[in-house]
Amino acid sequence: MEKSILEKIRSEYKPKLPQALKGNVKAVEGEPTNSVRDQQIIKSLFPNTYGMPIVRFEPGEETTHHAINVGVILSGGQAPGGHNVISGLFDEIKRLNPENRLFGFLLGPGGLVSHEYMEITSEIIEDYRNTGGFDIIGSGRTKLETEEQFEKGLQILNKLDIKALVIIGGDDSNTNAAVLAEYYKDHGDGIQVIGVPKTIDGDLKNDQIETSFGFDTATKTYSELIGNIERDCASAQKYWHFVKLMGRSASHIALECALQCHPNVCIVSEEVQANDDSLNDIVDYIAGIVANRAAHGMNYGVVLIPEGLIEFIPAIGRLISELNDLLAEHGDEYKHLDKAEQRRYILEHLSKDNANTFETLPYDVARQLSLERDPHGNVQVSSIETDKLLSRMVAAKLRLWKEEGKFKGHFHTQHHFFGYEGRCAIPSNFDADYCYALGTSAAQLIANGKTGYMAVVKNTTAPTDEWRAGGVPITSMLNLERRNGQLKPVIKKALVDLNGRPFQEYKRHRDEWAAMTCFVYPGPIQYFGPAEVCDTTTITLQLEHQ
Repeated sequence: MEKSILEKIRSEYKPKLPQALKGNVKAVEGEPTNSVRDQQIIKSLFPNTYGMPIVRFEPGEETTHHAINVGVILSGGQAPGGHNVISGLFDEIKRLNPENRLFGFLLGPGGLVSHEYMEITSEIIEDYRNTGGFDIIGSGRTKLETEEQFEKGLQILNKLDIKALVIIGGDDSNTNAAVLAEYYKDHGDGIQVIGVPKTIDGDLKNDQIETSFGFDTATKTYSELIGNIERDCASAQKYWHFVKLMGRSASHIALECALQCHPNVCIVSEEVQANDDSLNDIVDYIAGIVANRAAHGMNYGVVLIPEGLIEFIPAIGRLISELNDLLAEHGDEYKHLDKAEQRRYILEHLSKDNANTFETLPYDVARQLSLERDPHGNVQVSSIETDKLLSRMVAAKLRLWKEEGKFKGHFHTQHHFFGYEGRCAIPSNFDADYCYALGTSAAQLIANGKTGYMAVVKNTTAPTDEWRAGGVPITSMLNLERRNGQLKPVIKKALVDLNGRPFQEYKRHRDEWAAMTCFVYPGPIQYFGPAEVCDTTTITLQLEHQ
């Protein structure tokens, strides 16, 4: 395939591995684990894979490994570094036994069910080292949750003599991996299932997972774009830029970009929820900052808005929760109605308080909240133009204040949504190394006979040699949550910790950044040069590990 000069040179980069993964490896088991919540129910749902110990890798003795075929799936949205996970997996299984083979299932979990696959060879893998995207085999969002799907998958696994399957994905995809591991273990099918933590949203992390891969590269990519906008903003001095950032269930991306770029406003959804703020409270907050800057001759600024904000406004969150249940139960009869009939149907079936909230929303936002859910039962928040909604409401507030003599400036806006721009970037050195180590760890979990585990790499703010690799039982991360109207086991999402160092660092500076123009321009990701420029982690990760 055609490559740019950067890609050609970048393909020669040799990812750095932790010391424990550089040669012969042994798995050392720790204490048994429990799920984060709902222990008895989770244990009853996963009797064969519950309570397994955490595993860490250490240098070991040379061991003979029998030949094995391995399958790999890329699941969910793209994240920089996915190709390096597959590269690390490929290199390690070939190092363990040159007869080992790797098969990729095409376009996500659906490829397993529909028996669409390709063998990944050394010739193929060479074209994808240190590249962004998931295009080596493609990705998809098919959920693996039915016995029919498991059995269809088993047919092709048996046909290809695949004994281990690696699922690279986010919280929902890794929950599917846990369910699949339990099913194949319970039925004695002899198929190992290993997960790898992926999501640019940054919400797949806990005591064992320090960060999900792709977060580093994506936030650095967005921060470059925001820095460019800030420089333009400070040059022209005539626009307020409203920037919506990807991150449907948490504000980690917005917060990291704020720490890197110092915008005038960054809304953190988790704080909105904790303060029980209304939509009008948020509008008043932004309008107040706009008015204050205008009073000092600054009719410009930058506002960062997390994609999932609308769900965290408590009144709207309660509305969405009831809408989810309503659409899950009555979706078939609802979807055949026209727009006006759908609105009437919703108002007739909602509780009084939620119906009142629904009626007060702008028509287009209410309509977007009532559209078909994604495969996991979630509102498709990327389609909700929260940035435009807020800027319109701020403009209306400022017009009122102008009539009252409280605002004498100008308010002109530009809108941006940064999502796809960061999902397939060439991975940073951190993500290139981290992902390669995750792939290597997944291979070692397979070699050590593990199933139902997620590959992990820890101590990631230290030099790469000092990173610690291993595996964590996926069941230890599960809790029960309502999805599509039913309680289901899912991996608990990590939201922004309002008492954590990253948010507290932002909180210490936000009043200054709101009043003054303190913009920082991070510039593009650097791939070649001194380590202090090229190998730095996110500010979030650095603060969390101080």
